[in-house]
Amino acid sequence: MRHFLTHTCLLLAILYAPLYAGAQTNDKLTGYGLEVNTFAGHVIKHSAKFHLPLPDLSTGVDVNMVYKCSGRKQWEGCRKYPTLGLGFTYTNYGIDSVYGRCFSLYPNLTIPLITGKKIEWTVRIGDGIGYVTKKYSRNPISDTLNNAIGSHINDYASFNTDLRYKANKHWDFQIGMNFTHISDASYHQPNLGINLYGAHIGIRYFPVSSKPEHLPCKPMPSSHRILLQARLGIAFNQIEAPQGPTYPVYLTSLYASRRWKGKNKMYAGLDYSYHEAIYAFERNNEADPGKEAANSYKVAVIAGNEFLFGRVGIILQVGYYLKEAALKQDKYYQKIGGHYYLVQKEKGPIKEFFLTGFLKTHKSVAELAEFGFGFGF
Repeated sequence: MRHFLTHTCLLLAILYAPLYAGAQTNDKLTGYGLEVNTFAGHVIKHSAKFHLPLPDLSTGVDVNMVYKCSGRKQWEGCRKYPTLGLGFTYTNYGIDSVYGRCFSLYPNLTIPLITGKKIEWTVRIGDGIGYVTKKYSRNPISDTLNNAIGSHINDYASFNTDLRYKANKHWDFQIGMNFTHISDASYHQPNLGINLYGAHIGIRYFPVSSKPEHLPCKPMPSSHRILLQARLGIAFNQIEAPQGPTYPVYLTSLYASRRWKGKNKMYAGLDYSYHEAIYAFERNNEADPGKEAANSYKVAVIAGNEFLFGRVGIILQVGYYLKEAALKQDKYYQKIGGHYYLVQKEKGPIKEFFLTGFLKTHKSVAELAEFGFGFGF
C-alpha cells in the first residue's frame, strides 16, 4: 500500500507539474483530473474449451484522464453530471509465456449512483482497443496452447464500480471491483477471449478543483415519441479452423423505438444476419446440397434499451433466434454497443441518422463485431 501511494503520487506529480502553475488561476481546467488505480484479480475459465492454465494472480495499472461534467450540455445535468474519461490500462495476466500482456486504450463514462458530501458510489463503463503481446500461432514460432486469443489487436471492454472518499477539492481516494474482457470478436480464430475479475484501489487528483459549478438541468425532449428504425451492418469472422479465411457477415435490424423520460429509448423488432462462413462450410462439406444459402442466415426477435448521452447512445440488447443457421449456437445472444448520431431532429421525414458499432456475444463468448449505420423516421 505504501509503495502504491508513493508511485501514484510521483506519477501524478510528473504528469501535472507543467500544468500546476497555470492551473491555479485557470478556471477552464476546473473538473479536469487524473485517476490512477492498481488492480489484482483472477482469470475466469468461462468455457469448457478454455484450456489455458489459470494464473494464480493477475495484476495491472489503470490510468484515466477524467473530466467532470458541469451541465453545459443538455444531457449532462439530467444524467447526474457524469464523468468522462480516456483510460490506459496495462495488464499482466500472470503467465507471460502463455497469455502475454495487454495494453489498452479506451474511452469511458462514470455515472454516480449515490452521491454525498464526502462519499460517493459510482459505476464506470468503457470500451476500446487492446494490444496483446501473445496470441495463438503456428509459425514462425508455434504457440497453439493459447486458444483464447487469435490476434494481437482486440476489443477491450471494462466495467468498474467504486466507493470513493472525497478528501477535498483536489484529492479523491477509492476502492472497488472491476471486470475486463478482451477478444477479437472471432475476426481470427481461436477466439474464446479472456475474462478477468478483481479488485482495485486508486486515487484521483484535480489540479484546480473536482467540483465544477453545476448548471441546472435543461428540459429534455418530449417523451413517448415512437420511431420506425433500421440498422445495416457488416462484420467479418472465421469458422472454427484457426488462421483460416475470413468471411463477411451481413446484418440488418428493423425495429420500433419509444422514447421515455426524454433520455432513453426502449425498442423491439427483428435481427437478420447472413453468414458467408457458414455458406462456405456447407459447400465444402456438401452438408445439404442446394440448401446452402437457406442454411446460412439467422432471424431473431430482439429487445433492448438505449441510454442517450447527447449524440452518443449506449445500447444493451438481447435476442432470441426464431430461425438458426446450420452451425448452431445458444438460442439467446446479447449485443452491447452504441450509436453516434449525425442527425437528431424532432420533425422531418428522417429524424435520426447514426453510425453504429456492436459486439455480439453468446454469454461470455464473442461471435462478431458489427459496424454500420442506421436511421429513424
